[in-house]
Amino acid sequence: MTSFEIRSYPFAKGAVSILSDADERYGNWPAVYTLRNERSIYVGESRNVASRIRQHLASGAKDAMQHVQIILDDTFNKSAALDLEAFLIEYLGGDDRYVLLNRNKGIVNGDYFDRAKYRETFQEIFEDLRSKGIFERSLPEIQNDDLFKLSPFKALTPEQAVAVEDILRDLLGRVPGQGHDVPIVVQGDPGTGKTVVAIYLMKLLADIGTAEDAELDTTIDDSDSRFAEFFTEGNRERLSALSIGFVVPQQSLRASVAEVFKHTPYLERSMVLDPFAVGESEKHFDVLVVDEAHRLNQRANQPSASQNTRFTEINQKLFGHDESHYTQLDWIKQKSDHQILFLDGAQSVRPADIPRSSWESLLEVAKSADRHHELHSQMRVQAGRGYIDYVRAILRSEAPGSDEFADYEIEMFYELQVMHDRIRERDAEHGLARLVAGYAWEWRSKKDKSLPDIVLDGYGLQWNRTTKDWINSSTSLDEVGSIHTVQGYDLNYAGVIIGSDLRFDTEQQRIVFDRSNYFDKKGKENNPRLGLEFNDEDLLEYVINIYGVLLTRGIKGTYVYVCDPDLREHLAPYFTQVRPGNSRPDLGKAPSKAIGPSASDAPGVGDRQRQEVRE
Repeated sequence: MTSFEIRSYPFAKGAVSILSDADERYGNWPAVYTLRNERSIYVGESRNVASRIRQHLASGAKDAMQHVQIILDDTFNKSAALDLEAFLIEYLGGDDRYVLLNRNKGIVNGDYFDRAKYRETFQEIFEDLRSKGIFERSLPEIQNDDLFKLSPFKALTPEQAVAVEDILRDLLGRVPGQGHDVPIVVQGDPGTGKTVVAIYLMKLLADIGTAEDAELDTTIDDSDSRFAEFFTEGNRERLSALSIGFVVPQQSLRASVAEVFKHTPYLERSMVLDPFAVGESEKHFDVLVVDEAHRLNQRANQPSASQNTRFTEINQKLFGHDESHYTQLDWIKQKSDHQILFLDGAQSVRPADIPRSSWESLLEVAKSADRHHELHSQMRVQAGRGYIDYVRAILRSEAPGSDEFADYEIEMFYELQVMHDRIRERDAEHGLARLVAGYAWEWRSKKDKSLPDIVLDGYGLQWNRTTKDWINSSTSLDEVGSIHTVQGYDLNYAGVIIGSDLRFDTEQQRIVFDRSNYFDKKGKENNPRLGLEFNDEDLLEYVINIYGVLLTRGIKGTYVYVCDPDLREHLAPYFTQVRPGNSRPDLGKAPSKAIGPSASDAPGVGDRQRQEVRE
């Protein structure tokens, strides 16, 4: 039985002056409310909603609003009301039906008694509001959109909130116009929310810097907001004068982030930059926030001759001469007083990326200067952080830890078409299910669109036809995405094709790299300018990182197809098996040997014992 009520009023003094008399709960009960007009909406929460709305009317800050909606529920407590407020803010920000006027003052994603039951009620409230035209799209449609996934309108986890608060205090404590030798570094595994924190921080800085006088008035503020104390006149004056940029090295992710900034009040698409744009800019930045900073380049042969020329020209412009040791990180430091770097060294996927040794040195310095923050909580993969460690261990031929991943599908397929069919099923059910692969096949279809790129078991597929926002392109379900189209993105289900660039050496009893089956030219190119030659062991690390990224994209599940027979046999015990001729997973026994119906049996997921890596 529905326990909530949604009541509507005109947002006018005469209409709301009777609120306290209309229902005693308006003056002494946790409630959530919205203020809106045809274009914009604001969400609030209060124990005394009648007083709060009168304060909004008196302040004049929301004069353009026309309607009030109040959500009441006899079962609500303060925690539930705050959670509903955060829920509505998050989904309104992702729906894009309205311009969301809320500032990011910080509601933390905290637990409370019976939260799961309240969340069921929230979904009912969502559907009621959708029927009234407040939302345009369904919950799954919003959840699968990049605008939602990358939106700054999020309830942060406690550790994310601590990182944002510490960074904000750090920045506000610095002397204006004076740089700092040590960048702030935020480190985290795939799925820990680095990009969300980075974008949230950008929105928070912009919100403080553009806050109106009424928004600095604590009498109409929510005392439970984590960052409300930073909304002061002094901080507004300080931050409003700052030039702040958001740097994203990868082209595809950068385009998606720019689209989010375009739809977010107080952020602008022009804030989102690539490293070359930073180096060439005539502007000096007070703060540069760099997402996926492990993808910044050292001096190496760039994808085009024009970029090689630009690299030289930027070095000459910034340092007076072109020296080989200058990197894009040096550009970032030279062009800004303060740098905030979000990174995971284990996601470096090309030799042109700044090397691990540089990041390790930077991390040591940041830690010693108390400018290092680490994110641990797994926000993407439902299997939790243990799955990330599990994947990285088996790719490094190490014995992994626990293999118990409740409610997470982790399956090995022996027929590519069967895996593709499963991906199609999952996409129809949940959306955002895609095939991805290592760069173990030439991109023949780039020149001849009639040619398949990947042919396995007589089944042919093509690489991604676009490099920008491939996941959401109209043909993506029929294609295979590369590392360069999916790094930084979420999928509900990922079907990962592990190509023959990785093999299992039965004599050494470990995974090795096969250069002859690796077709990313920039992924194996030597660097004569720096005197660097990359042997197979060097490149193995990058390819392992690539597959580590691909295998950690799936929120609800990961499927794999392995090309090398010996590697397939080696990895079989770590996955539920989908046998040839059977599109459903076999939870009993799994093939331990190579491809084919005649493969002998080995322990399956339900009863397998984890094997120690043989020396």
